[in-house]
Amino acid sequence: MISVADLLIDNRIPGNYFASDVYVRGDLELGVLENRRGDRLLALPETLIQGIYAGLNKETGQATRLVLFNCGRWWGKNFYDRFAEELNSYYHKAVVDMDMAEFLQSLQQCWITHGWGKIELDQTHQHRGFLVIKLWNSPFASQAPKSNLPVCFLEAGILSSFFSRLADKDLHCIQTTCESLGADCNYFILGLAKRLESAEALVEAHESHEAIMQKLCA
Repeated sequence: MISVADLLIDNRIPGNYFASDVYVRGDLELGVLENRRGDRLLALPETLIQGIYAGLNKETGQATRLVLFNCGRWWGKNFYDRFAEELNSYYHKAVVDMDMAEFLQSLQQCWITHGWGKIELDQTHQHRGFLVIKLWNSPFASQAPKSNLPVCFLEAGILSSFFSRLADKDLHCIQTTCESLGADCNYFILGLAKRLESAEALVEAHESHEAIMQKLCA
């Protein structure tokens, strides 16, 4: 018979650390948002996201995608550090020692709770050195200016840096489909930069995600 005491860690039953109803805490009078550790959270209004895109397009033109990607790389590095630190403190184990189901549940709930939409990992092509990531309801895709190419450069940078830290190797990330272009979700391909060299040209040629994956894996 399983003892309830054996299920407890520090006199608590560990659940999903990033569950929205317990992770986000706010004080309406002070206008402050905090996580369950007391760290400050930042709310990004739609007008600010629109302003970031508009300002960068005006000041940097075509370099906007690179600026946003590099900002995402910096954000993703710090995001991974906080993510790993919080989970280590709660579950008493390093992220790399978590089983896949536990890691995915934490990442997916973290993504939702922070208001970034929904995330899912597709490991179908992992044996070929590629990880496909799907995002739904991206706040950046919904507020970006009209374009004939995918626009989630910030998220591509975040994913690139986050999974680089997790895998302990430098990985690149390319977006192949975008909700801003009518796709049902945002597809990203993660892999070594050299293996993804041809992907950007294929995206600019408006190749489908499936066609790009087929050519990368050929």
